[in-house]
Amino acid sequence: MSNRVTIQDIADALGLSRNTVSKALNNADGLAEATRDRILQAAMDMGYKQFAYARSLAQDKTTMPSLAVGEKREVALLSTVYLTSPHFSSLMLDGIQRELSLLGLTLNSHRVTYTNLEELTLPPTLDLSRVAAIICVEMFDHRYDEMLCNLGVPMLMVDGPARIHGETLPCDQLIMENTTQVMRLVNDMFGRGIIKIGFIGDWEHCQSFFERYAAFRMAMMLLDNPVDERFCLKSNHIDDIRTRLSSLKELPDLLVCANDFIALDVLQVLRELGLDVPSDMLLAGFDDATESRRSMPQLTTIHIHTQVMAYSAVQLLRTRIEEPSLDYRQVYTETELIYRASTARD
Repeated sequence: MSNRVTIQDIADALGLSRNTVSKALNNADGLAEATRDRILQAAMDMGYKQFAYARSLAQDKTTMPSLAVGEKREVALLSTVYLTSPHFSSLMLDGIQRELSLLGLTLNSHRVTYTNLEELTLPPTLDLSRVAAIICVEMFDHRYDEMLCNLGVPMLMVDGPARIHGETLPCDQLIMENTTQVMRLVNDMFGRGIIKIGFIGDWEHCQSFFERYAAFRMAMMLLDNPVDERFCLKSNHIDDIRTRLSSLKELPDLLVCANDFIALDVLQVLRELGLDVPSDMLLAGFDDATESRRSMPQLTTIHIHTQVMAYSAVQLLRTRIEEPSLDYRQVYTETELIYRASTARD
């Protein structure tokens, strides 16, 4: 018999409903913070799969040495965007900040501007003499990232530039698993007779978008189901989406979008055209953003386990700081396909 901890096990231990526990584990709205914290602590203590690493890290806290040396107490977070709450990374960064504090380190954010990218300069707020390591989030300019890698500071990329031509960066990389669940979605839909499937999103925007697009095309190829290029759009912008969908004489059965926000733009355009999801077309996104659960209909999506990414990021940083000569690593964390009403056509 399997000893794997389930959501029901946690619910039973706390005397709560399975739905309440699921909401906490999936960062859904509608829970008191005290209840959410209680559930997450129980999940960690019981070894639920999403928190198994966190438990082992917690057990090691009493012997974990400080990595802060001299004035180098900062882990610099570099990003080209403001990582507000809808972004999946905001939840991940909360976990990273907590765990870094146990190592005697602080996480400080620095905005990389367009001028910085063009001139290959660092943000003026960044003092390298105080930086023990760098984390890059939403940093997809390969030339700029190469410059960062040459600073001689331990660096971790969360996602990163699309490696369309095989380019690699001399640093560790953490990325959500983008392939398996997209292929599962396409296969499941094909099994339901949904065969006209398209993809929307700029697959050169970042590595995760590229892998999601590649997974879509691989699944279609393995099903011997030719891709209709009319249903594929290499863009993240709503104006391009509006132009493409308005020009179609027929709709695809399903559009797979590179993330939830693109899917929500598709939903808006379809409404403008007097079309309905899921009656006229099915729709799926990626990330399980809060907005995906608030939309009407709720979006089928692929959930990213942000806490797992947080603990994995700290482990990668910790070992890189302790042993700079390690081979560079690419770590993928598990994702989970979540079916909702946007693909629920009978």
